Amino acid sequence: MRAFEYTTPKQKQQAIELLGKQWNDAEVLAGGSDLLALMKDDIVHPKRLVNVKDLQELRGITFAAQRGLRIGALATLVEISENAQVKEHYPMLAHAAGDAASPQIRNVATLGGNMCQRPRCWWFRSGFGLLALGANGKSLVLDGDNRHHAILGNDGPAYFVSPSTVAPALIAYNAHVRLFGPRGPRELPLEKFFIVPKNEGEREHDLRPNELVTDLIVPAPPSGAKASHYEIRQKEAFDWPYATASVVLDMNGDNVRSARVVMSHVAPIPWVSNEAAQTLAGKSISEQTADEAGAAAVANAKSLGRNKHKIKLAHVAVKRALLQAAKGAQA
Repeated sequence: MRAFEYTTPKQKQQAIELLGKQWNDAEVLAGGSDLLALMKDDIVHPKRLVNVKDLQELRGITFAAQRGLRIGALATLVEISENAQVKEHYPMLAHAAGDAASPQIRNVATLGGNMCQRPRCWWFRSGFGLLALGANGKSLVLDGDNRHHAILGNDGPAYFVSPSTVAPALIAYNAHVRLFGPRGPRELPLEKFFIVPKNEGEREHDLRPNELVTDLIVPAPPSGAKASHYEIRQKEAFDWPYATASVVLDMNGDNVRSARVVMSHVAPIPWVSNEAAQTLAGKSISEQTADEAGAAAVANAKSLGRNKHKIKLAHVAVKRALLQAAKGAQA
């Protein structure tokens, strides 16, 4: 690991001043479960770490019926999964947070860090860059082992998949993310926080080098909403999913008034499937309608050569999440 400065600001304004204008100037340290691994592997090499663990304004989980849920960026995944208000009003989010990674990681990984974690693409993690370009400027992914790479949004040049299993649940609940930088706070829908880079110098988040994720705001779900989160993994123990689906259904009796269907590990960003949502509108959830929605969710999917199996798995993940939601297993 390369040498670096270590700072611990007491206020978020101080933290912003310690962050640089370029990514290699500094990095934010919270739980560190992803950042420290990237530093050890020399994938990122910041000159300074800005430890934000003493910023109390980034902590806390609160709920109010009118405003919804506020989760501080320093809340750990285990705190989210075990919080009484989250479990009561957003049990699908509690399930997604409680099912992520492993118990050891959930106890240190923060929500802000989870939103900002880097792709698990083995080319990126081996030092070939975010777009995994070879010496000839062509993608290594297309001619290589792309079993775990994108099936949606994969027209290039990015083929990695968004690694968060918590982000889709939050996006399904229409969450917003709050950021703080030199120009003050800004807020945007969480789904807009994730972007598909077009050039090697770009990152996969709408986050500037001198900005912090401060908290996330989740509006109260519609009365009587049904929701569920479903993951497909190779093994039940700690493993990266092949595909996940998070769904929130606004119901009108037995029929779906509107739906949010969000997949992960299938595209460079958490993938909001408007096609699946439109398929469900005005219908009740049955084996047939859930299967039709799953098929619609992957209608535009494209195999890169060795990941065709992910198309069927994503289809099944959406179908089972919908059937699970209809049974009222989560909400």
